[in-house]
Amino acid sequence: MAGASALPRRLRAEPPQNPVVNAVRRNGPLENHEQAPWKVLPFPNTRVRLLDGVFKEQTEINQRYLHLLPNDRLVHTFRLTAGLPSNAQPLGGWEKPDCELRGHFTGGHYLSASALMYTSTSDEDLKNKANDLVTKLAQCQGAHGNGYLSAFPEEFFDRLREGKPVWAPFYTLHKIMAGHLDMYTHCGNEQALDTCEKMAAWVDRWVAPLSDEHMQRVLEVEQGGMLEVLCNLYAATGREDYLRTAARFDHRAVFNPLAEYRDELTALHANTNIPKIIGAARQYEVTGDERYHDIASYFWQEVTGRRIFCTGGTSFREHWMADAGKLGSEVGQDMEECCCGYNMLKLTRHIYGWTGDPRAMDYYERTLFNSRLGTQDPHGLKSYFLPLGRGWWKYYNSPYNSFWCCTGTGAEEFSKFNDTIYFHDARGVYVNLFIASELSWPEKGVELRQETKFPEQEGTALIIRVRQPIKLALNIRVPYWATQGGTLSLNWRPLPAFASPGSYLTIERLWNDGDRVDVNMPMSLHVDALPGDETQQAMMYGPLVLAGRLGSEGLTTAATYLGYDTSPGGTPAPAPEIQAGTANPGGWVEASGKQPLRFQTAGQSQTVEMEPLYQVADQKYVVYWKVNSTSIAARGNSSKHLSKSEQTYRGFAD
Repeated sequence: MAGASALPRRLRAEPPQNPVVNAVRRNGPLENHEQAPWKVLPFPNTRVRLLDGVFKEQTEINQRYLHLLPNDRLVHTFRLTAGLPSNAQPLGGWEKPDCELRGHFTGGHYLSASALMYTSTSDEDLKNKANDLVTKLAQCQGAHGNGYLSAFPEEFFDRLREGKPVWAPFYTLHKIMAGHLDMYTHCGNEQALDTCEKMAAWVDRWVAPLSDEHMQRVLEVEQGGMLEVLCNLYAATGREDYLRTAARFDHRAVFNPLAEYRDELTALHANTNIPKIIGAARQYEVTGDERYHDIASYFWQEVTGRRIFCTGGTSFREHWMADAGKLGSEVGQDMEECCCGYNMLKLTRHIYGWTGDPRAMDYYERTLFNSRLGTQDPHGLKSYFLPLGRGWWKYYNSPYNSFWCCTGTGAEEFSKFNDTIYFHDARGVYVNLFIASELSWPEKGVELRQETKFPEQEGTALIIRVRQPIKLALNIRVPYWATQGGTLSLNWRPLPAFASPGSYLTIERLWNDGDRVDVNMPMSLHVDALPGDETQQAMMYGPLVLAGRLGSEGLTTAATYLGYDTSPGGTPAPAPEIQAGTANPGGWVEASGKQPLRFQTAGQSQTVEMEPLYQVADQKYVVYWKVNSTSIAARGNSSKHLSKSEQTYRGFAD
């Protein structure tokens, strides 16, 4: 199978460090419980600060939304379920008192997002607000008296055990446990860890009487990242019983084919299964079992290679509806559930950590800029689906009456944009993303400032500050899209060197205080056809997906801000069909010359303005254009060559 042996195994890094859950000191010396450390390691969020730019702006918008939600409303249904009084106004949507998924956001995602936001911004007020919520939730757990904590009653788990219809109780429990564990690892809240451990003990008592066969039937119901959070709880505490409980969430119907390099994902619910694979990655890391490495790496290669759209996102109507590489029928309003992009980025960090391969960061960059950025409105409200077809539009949750799963993952994503910009090994720093930011590496006595307006600026500047001269390797990612070459200068003097797309440009030297590196990487237009249908094409500029503006007719508030429903319906705007020439297949788009990152269709009966998808708002748009099939057929081998070159960032091809 393609890529089955492409990733190196058991790569160890020095010094040892838990890459996901901070190694913590609890009643003893600092311990690390990882068995398969990463080759390259992320810096803690607290070491990286965003500078002015779109990512800092979007973080601050999300920060204001997290402050907006009152704790008494967040904890309301937890208190009612625990038999405690509450006069708060109930929240709506998926947090309504009669919704079976209630509690997933208010007791889970919200805590994770707040903890991550604290590490990203040092927002003490938000940390205190989240600490107060932890205390209120602990009171609810205490009222239950057995370690249980949820906004719905334990009877939901009775239904799960008996095979009766119920909406994903373990999914919600995972969010609550993960939120509390994040409050411990990122904010040092011991009460949150205590709550999480009591919940884990309740889970262990619930699964213990079930036979393996019975447990496998239970796992047919969505369980979120139970496997992951139990592995992370072990990593934080060293308690082996959490690993034993985690093993009960090994879903063999999904894992076994992947372990044998078989893609049997068609028809599966995408975001039910991506968190399971993240759990498999964590099992590999905390146990060293190669089976889980193979499951995670093969899954990642298959999805990024044959099941993603131009944005890096995946799923149609929440599922992998079509066979791998044949996504031609998956164009419409309900494309790529936003949770999928969030979870694929989480998984990609594991893949990259194991390998240090810049091609994983090519995928990460594409997904971050196109599938994640641009799915939040100016008030901090988030999208559920991201339509990529012709004539649809972006839409968002309402402030108090939606609380979809994607509201929660979005709140987390927009709290941690600083977590993957820089990695390191014993020799130096890896600059993976071109985002204005500052890095502090006190162990080395190094600070790195990245000044850039990317993607408006086609490059970046890196300024080194050191207490004393130090030898260090500075590794700058040269993306797959940098096909026009680039230039490099050190302290304003050009250097006669560069690197190939999909690799690192490495400068290893004795650095002095104030040294400066400038990198220029011109971007260019290139076509990305829908896998399996060359007649449906997206146009990209560098890593950016471009969208054609089709006007705002019919975009009412009701069509843009939704409550419980996750899709607005409605009528798409018509999009013109593109007539493409045979000599230059991408020649139907040109720069408009009006301002940076503005383009327009060329040589067509109707001129349509285009801009990066992440910048589109209050507008119907088109991403996948219908291109004249006669021209496609005439391209012959040229079309196939273009498609193959586009796949260099998708997965690790042999």
